[in-house]
Amino acid sequence: MNWNSKDTELFRQQKEYVDTVIMPLVPLSFNEGMKGAASQYEFLQLLTVLLEKQFRGRILLVPPFTYLEQQTADEKITNLNQWLKEIGQAGFKHTFLLTSDSYWKTEENQIDGSLIWVPSVPLEHMEESYKYSLIEDQAKQFVNIIVQKWQENMS
Repeated sequence: MNWNSKDTELFRQQKEYVDTVIMPLVPLSFNEGMKGAASQYEFLQLLTVLLEKQFRGRILLVPPFTYLEQQTADEKITNLNQWLKEIGQAGFKHTFLLTSDSYWKTEENQIDGSLIWVPSVPLEHMEESYKYSLIEDQAKQFVNIIVQKWQENMS
């Protein structure tokens, strides 16, 4: 389910079946890092939309957690953990955080969610058909990762 009025109404009706949130982590920059941040956003947006389609009815795709690149580590982690606390209080059992920012790998033990890091692929010069084929291949890999994490949490 997506973060829109139609799907959130459906979510409210079927809440007991939707136990997972997928949230992209996206940096924001208006300096020299702007193009890279925008590229990460584009890549993660396409990837998470495909994942949502694969798991429709089991997951809720929420808006990206967006942070300024120049924020301190403490600010980023504190803000993200506030979001994660809110998600947990809403009753979700699983939270998958997708990011292309390698910074989060160094802070993974300080966040309360399953971090999935994927290197961003610059899509700006790719033909549409190749772009979507590449994203579909990536999504298939993450389907397996998500199912595996669900199974680990059931044990």
